[in-house]
Amino acid sequence: MPKAVAVILVNWNTPAFTANCIRSLIEYCDNGLFDIIVVDNGSTDNSLQILSAKFPKLTYIDNKENLGFAEGNNRGLQQSINAGYEYSLVINTDTLVDEDIVTALTTHLNNHSQAAAVQPAIFWMHNRTKLWNGPCGFNALLGITYSKTQDSIQKLTSYQKVEWVTGCCILIRNSALKKAGMFNKQFFLYYEDVELSYRLRSHGYEVHYLPTNKMYHEAGISGKSSTKNAEGFLNPFIHYYTSRNHLWFLRKYGKPVFYPVNLIYNTGYYLAVLTYLKLRGRNKKVSLLLKGIKEGLFTPRSVIWPNN
Repeated sequence: MPKAVAVILVNWNTPAFTANCIRSLIEYCDNGLFDIIVVDNGSTDNSLQILSAKFPKLTYIDNKENLGFAEGNNRGLQQSINAGYEYSLVINTDTLVDEDIVTALTTHLNNHSQAAAVQPAIFWMHNRTKLWNGPCGFNALLGITYSKTQDSIQKLTSYQKVEWVTGCCILIRNSALKKAGMFNKQFFLYYEDVELSYRLRSHGYEVHYLPTNKMYHEAGISGKSSTKNAEGFLNPFIHYYTSRNHLWFLRKYGKPVFYPVNLIYNTGYYLAVLTYLKLRGRNKKVSLLLKGIKEGLFTPRSVIWPNN
C-alpha cells in the first residue's frame, strides 16, 4: 500500500531551491505520510543528476523538455494516481515549510469530503510576517482574479470556501482529479490553477483555504533573471502567458452580462501596461503582450478545451 500523499515538485533549472524545499519537507513533515516525486522539465543545468545524488530515494520523472507548469505537474499527478496515492500535494520548488503542512492539509481533506483541494496560508520568504497569498476570489464585474492579503486576513482561525486555490501549494484529492481532469496543459503557465479550481467546482466540489497552517514562497524564481538586461529582470514570456490565459479564463468562466465592463476595465489596464513597457524600451515584452492578447481573444475554444 502506498502512503497517503504524493508530493509533486516540478523543477526547471532550480536545483538549489528544489533541494532546500525537499529538506524542509523531510525535516518538518511526517515522513510516514508522503513520498516525493521530482519532475524535471528539461533542465539544462544537470538538475536531475544534482538532485538524485543528494536524494537518491526519491522518485524522478525526466520530461526531457519544458512542458510548462501545467503539463509538468500532470506527469507527476498521473504517476500519483497510477500508484494509488489518495492525495497529491502540488508545491512550488521555491518554497519552504517550518511546520507539518502535509499532515494538516491531509487531515483537513479527510474531515471535509466535499472539498477537492485545500491550500495553506502562504507568506513571503523575505518577509515572513507578510501574506503573499490568502483567500482567492474573482471579481466578475471587472474580470480580474485576486488574493486577499490584508493584515486582518492573517487573523482568520477557520477554513474558508474560496473560488480558487493557488498552484503554489495545493493538496488535491486524486479521486476528484479522475472526475474533473488534471491541469489544462494548453495554459502552460499561469491561471492553470484558477481554471482547475473552477472545473473542480463545476463537478460539485469545494476548494478551501486553511489559514491555520503556513508556508513561505520566494515567488517567481524561475521567471526572473539574476541580472538586469534590456527587458528588465522579468522574463518577457510572463506577459504573454498571463495576458493570454487571463482572457481564456474570462471567455469560459466570466459572466457575459459583465463583459462590457470587463472590456473597458481590461482595455485600460493593458493599454497602461503597454504604454509603460514601450516607454521603458521593453520591445520584446510589448510584442509578447500583444501576442498574448491576440491569442487570448481569438484562439478557438476547441483548441483551449479540446475535451469539451
